[in-house]
Amino acid sequence: MLFRKGKLSVRKLEDRDEGRLVKWLSDPVVLEFYEGRDNPFDTEKVRKEFYTDEEGLVRGIIEFDQNEIGYIQYYPLGEEERALYGYEADEVVYGTDQMIGEVHYWNKGVGKVLVKALVEHLIRTKQAQKVVMDPQERNVRAIRCYEKCGFRKVKLLPEREWHEGKYHNCWLLEYKK
Repeated sequence: MLFRKGKLSVRKLEDRDEGRLVKWLSDPVVLEFYEGRDNPFDTEKVRKEFYTDEEGLVRGIIEFDQNEIGYIQYYPLGEEERALYGYEADEVVYGTDQMIGEVHYWNKGVGKVLVKALVEHLIRTKQAQKVVMDPQERNVRAIRCYEKCGFRKVKLLPEREWHEGKYHNCWLLEYKK
């Protein structure tokens, strides 16, 4: 178990989760906000993207009330992202990405519980001074959730992410300890 808060828990990604990732990442409703509807995943693509070792990257499965409902990853910010975002080398900064793949859990406050628990976990176990994410500017629902959790918009990242055939602006959102 990586961390827990109430009915929410996050555990490490396991081989048995491969089918769940394929299901979520081939659902057009999920793909509209995560990876793109023109970019569905099959088993091979899931293995390539989610089951390779990357230094410092922690991958997890989000469970709510003992049901697997999504995916999360967090990692110390690398040099390239630090330079782009404007962070110093001595700052402890973690990046994160998450998705709730079971869409019937959307708009129920689960994301808010998840993000708050994640921030607490990173501050407590990794001594994170800042936690950042860079959602697409158009993902208003997610941005609103993150802001409710104490994140603030610090920088617009023009044409940061390729999604469904074009580049989209993203917001750098930051939680400061």
